[in-house]
Amino acid sequence: MPHNIRYTLLSLRDLAVSFGPFALLTIALLALTYWWLDPNPPKRVVLATGPAQSAYDEFGKRYADALARYGITVELLPSEGSSANLELLRTGRADLGFVQGGSADIGYDDEESISSLGSLFVEPLWLFYREDSAQRLNQTDTITTLTELQGWRVNVGTPGSGVPRLFSTLLDVNRVERDQLHLSELEQTPATVAFLDGQLDAVVFASAPESLMVQMLLQSPGIKLLDFAQSEAYSRRFGYLTPVVMPQGVVDLSKNIPTHDMRLVASTTSLLAGSKTHPAILQLFAQTATGLHGGAGWFSRAREYPSLEHSEVPLSPEAVRAIRNGPPFLQRYLPFWLANLVERMWLAMGLIIALALPLSRIVPPLYTFRIRSRVFRWYAELRDIEQRSEGSADPGGTPVQELLDQLDAMELKVEKIVVPLSHTDELYALRNNIHLVRKKLLRKA
Repeated sequence: MPHNIRYTLLSLRDLAVSFGPFALLTIALLALTYWWLDPNPPKRVVLATGPAQSAYDEFGKRYADALARYGITVELLPSEGSSANLELLRTGRADLGFVQGGSADIGYDDEESISSLGSLFVEPLWLFYREDSAQRLNQTDTITTLTELQGWRVNVGTPGSGVPRLFSTLLDVNRVERDQLHLSELEQTPATVAFLDGQLDAVVFASAPESLMVQMLLQSPGIKLLDFAQSEAYSRRFGYLTPVVMPQGVVDLSKNIPTHDMRLVASTTSLLAGSKTHPAILQLFAQTATGLHGGAGWFSRAREYPSLEHSEVPLSPEAVRAIRNGPPFLQRYLPFWLANLVERMWLAMGLIIALALPLSRIVPPLYTFRIRSRVFRWYAELRDIEQRSEGSADPGGTPVQELLDQLDAMELKVEKIVVPLSHTDELYALRNNIHLVRKKLLRKA
């Protein structure tokens, strides 16, 4: 091997050995930080939706498709509705879930274990009734208040949907006793079938207009939608309700459905998450919500949703940043996994670098000390030979020839020492000093 290459490799080896402890410490700190922060999100999350063909079910499929682009599998967990979804979040069986405002019993304990990713859309309370039932029971084609439902067969949905609780509250403020109606709690699909078959006089459910059931019932002949003329009053009595208007012709402009503006009461549906849900997952869902719910709809204008208002639990910081600022800067140019890794570790990495910079100043002196120690460690033996030469003439002293032999052996070893060119002056100084001690011993021989 050429001498130049050999010297270079030896210098690199010395540098690596000197830098080794510092590098190992930095790697250990980074590994500890990675374990503590857990920056990479899980590959699978569970989203609690709602009954089949409901708006929750439809939106759940859209979220699953959107997050699949980031390598995240969203498992959709069907449920009865808002109350059931809240219970799934409480027990940890779901990571996220759709919950309608006012339809679930949210307590103080939920403020610590559950966070909100914002309000996604308004979810009106739809009360569809049969025109022939109104004629038979009330001798009129149209009803305008809930008090006119006395004696009707009304399905209010399953308890897990939260609608029975909400509808019961509205009956109470209208001073209508539950035993004055024939209430049933069938699931949405069988209830709709029974309703269209004439076995029920009215059905009540809360859903976004994207629901297939809503779309179908709005265009079914002989089926009418209750116009909540007192919608403003309901919103004043209950903070989680808001008055909305379904514009004339918004369902079908060619057929002019509905034939006039319809007043409804609605609550906002939020996307809630459990406290153990990974922050990166919250960020992705909030970003996706901006794209899915940011357009204009029947009851909202463009970019009105998702909203940070009407939240019954604390808002997630990740959701606030995503809704207000959009995708983080790095995600616009880097793959999600890499951008997320940098975003979640940059502060810790900055602290490690701040700690590492002062420590890095130790490396050059340590490297220099290691190189010079190859030369300087021979001076102890050289000084010992010189000191023993002063007593070589005394009885019991070391013979001069023995000292010369030790000096020759040491010189042979020194000749094999390899140091970088920047330290060759110290190596040659050692050889000169060996030569001086030899001359001194030869004068005494």
